[in-house]
Amino acid sequence: MSKFNVLRSVRARAVAVASAVTAAAGSASAAVPADVTTALSDMKADGLVVAGAVLVAVIAVAAVKFIRRGL
Repeated sequence: MSKFNVLRSVRARAVAVASAVTAAAGSASAAVPADVTTALSDMKADGLVVAGAVLVAVIAVAAVKFIRRGL
């Protein structure tokens, strides 16, 4: 077997494994209860609020530093 045939064989197996894992994950997510989906949605909203607050705080600190440097 040449190197190219070995690489093609390995690549084909890797693609097959990746597609099998993706298919298994897709079918596994169908069995997630509605409570979990709701909790994840709520957590996403809370995370966005916290991320927004952190962004505002970083901008405020940068503005204060900028103003102090200007004076």
